[in-house]
Amino acid sequence: MRTKLARAVLGWALCLLGAGSLVGTQAQQKTVDPNPPPANAAASAPSPPSATDASQFVGSDTCKACHQPESDSFERSAHWKTAQVPHQGPQHPGPQSEGCESCHGPGKAHVAAGGDASKIIRFETLSPKESSARCLSCHQVDETRSNFLRSEHLKNDVGCTSCHSEHSPHVARNLLTATQPLLCYGCHREVEPDFSKPAHHRVNEGLVECSDCHNPHGTFQAHQLRATATQQAICLNCHSDKAGPFQYEHPPVKVEGCLACHTPHGSANPHLINRPQVNQLCLECHTLAGASVAPLSPTFHNQAQKYQSCTLCHTAIHGSNTDPTFFKR
Repeated sequence: MRTKLARAVLGWALCLLGAGSLVGTQAQQKTVDPNPPPANAAASAPSPPSATDASQFVGSDTCKACHQPESDSFERSAHWKTAQVPHQGPQHPGPQSEGCESCHGPGKAHVAAGGDASKIIRFETLSPKESSARCLSCHQVDETRSNFLRSEHLKNDVGCTSCHSEHSPHVARNLLTATQPLLCYGCHREVEPDFSKPAHHRVNEGLVECSDCHNPHGTFQAHQLRATATQQAICLNCHSDKAGPFQYEHPPVKVEGCLACHTPHGSANPHLINRPQVNQLCLECHTLAGASVAPLSPTFHNQAQKYQSCTLCHTAIHGSNTDPTFFKR
């Protein structure tokens, strides 16, 4: 009985295996291309030239034959180093990183077509993101430019060539198209009047530049602000005596930063403070109004004239190592 049962089970298993094999064979036959390409088709099909194919590059001397003014400006810029052969570029060593073609791409097709402009990369036809990507293929190795692709400038279609010009710079340093702050004022018209106010950072006088405080290539800070080496407010690069740390800190300095009391670009008020009188500024926190946790001013501070200049007594207002009321440093 058991032998018959075992034989029956084995028979059913063999039938199922045979059926599965038949279905698989039929499916495979259906997917086979009835007209397969010849075996050597892949080898015989022409492939497009590689961007790194050395035979597609003609060299800067060939470009110079037609583009003499551009060649002269190129040789005066820092980019002339890329024309040295063999140029060992930081990321792309080889002919694709040498001379004119390091930016404009291989020029063989352009030359063969008699100077056809459509056969070469022209920056004026590229979008700000595309042209900036070409620049960053070399310049992104510098950490000051590593955030440019996510910067506010690029988000607003301000690319590398909006501020820099390889062939016609007005400022040799950094190949800028104009001097600071005129270059920045071209877009940021709203801040230009601030630097003509009675109290201002001396940007128009040339003692401070916009890029001393802002990184035009992007940062992780608001308004593309730079930071000190210790990641503190950029103001402390110059105003280092306010940096601390102090035994007795003034909380707004650490919590809200310099902008809690000062306007950075320019102000009609002394010391770039946000209010015409210093007591008005202090009373924004040291008052019963609102939900302030700052200590109240003494009752005898009746805001008569002698109590209107808080910093006459509280001289160490940014922080003190000796006095919790900031009477002295």
